[in-house]
Amino acid sequence: MNKVLGILLIFIVFISCKNIEKKKTERAVKTEFLEVINDKYELIKPTTNLKKVLVLFGGFPEKPEDIKREFKIIKIAKENSIAVIYMNYNQKLWLEKTEKQNLAEQLKSIFIKNKLPTDEIYIGGFSSGGNVSLLISSYLIKNKTFRLEPKGVFIADSPIDLLALYKSSEKNLTQNFSEVAVLESTWIIENLGEQLGNPNNDISKYQELAVYTAESNSINNLKGLKNTKIRLYTEPDTLWWKENRMEEYKQMNAYYIKKLYESLKKSGFQKVEYIPTRNKGYRENGDRHPHSWSIIDKKELIKWIME
Repeated sequence: MNKVLGILLIFIVFISCKNIEKKKTERAVKTEFLEVINDKYELIKPTTNLKKVLVLFGGFPEKPEDIKREFKIIKIAKENSIAVIYMNYNQKLWLEKTEKQNLAEQLKSIFIKNKLPTDEIYIGGFSSGGNVSLLISSYLIKNKTFRLEPKGVFIADSPIDLLALYKSSEKNLTQNFSEVAVLESTWIIENLGEQLGNPNNDISKYQELAVYTAESNSINNLKGLKNTKIRLYTEPDTLWWKENRMEEYKQMNAYYIKKLYESLKKSGFQKVEYIPTRNKGYRENGDRHPHSWSIIDKKELIKWIME
């Protein structure tokens, strides 16, 4: 009997020790996260073992809460010890020289203040936020004084060609098919025309500021990214755009994104990827829309970041 009790006691002690060891291990690997919220940005970062930083720019007129709702990246980012910065910087289809400098200074301040690594940066955005992502990434790489050098940049269905955007809007107004398309096109023509002029007379300003201009095959604003990883996401759903906006393929962001990819490859950009998707575009409320954050495979994106 005493022998049995002795064996039982040893077994209980063994299990208790294992549980204590397990709890210690769990405490050792558990990572806490700090959240910073202000009117310029929102940051979620691990307090220890921080590996990468992901900077996100929304489209018109997305704020951090909109990006978080439409692009639920934070869970998998946390699992990989990636800090995420949601920028409250939107309503920009292009960046003037002073805007690039001011945004670069703002990003530098965010990284210094929050003690973020400046050599493991990835920047990406949806729609117009993708334009900003490409332009500011190229600017940062070319201007070493900021000491912020993105290792990768990505876009999701961005209107990269301003000249094409203007001309597509003209066509939408002529067709007068969709109320949404008419409203968007009216705004685009008024704003682009006022700030960049009528491209039917002169395209120089459009070419100077756009990410890409297909008509002249201009990629001047991306030269800093030649050795940077680039991903170009888009969903070329021609049927959806035809039925809902009466737009042809050559009016779609997807068409110019593919043209940009081809141009970059011919110019020696070895790290650029063109990623067309199919039936992945849905808004968080369930509405089908190929122009959405959801075309990005989040797990695969994080894998690309961690490589």
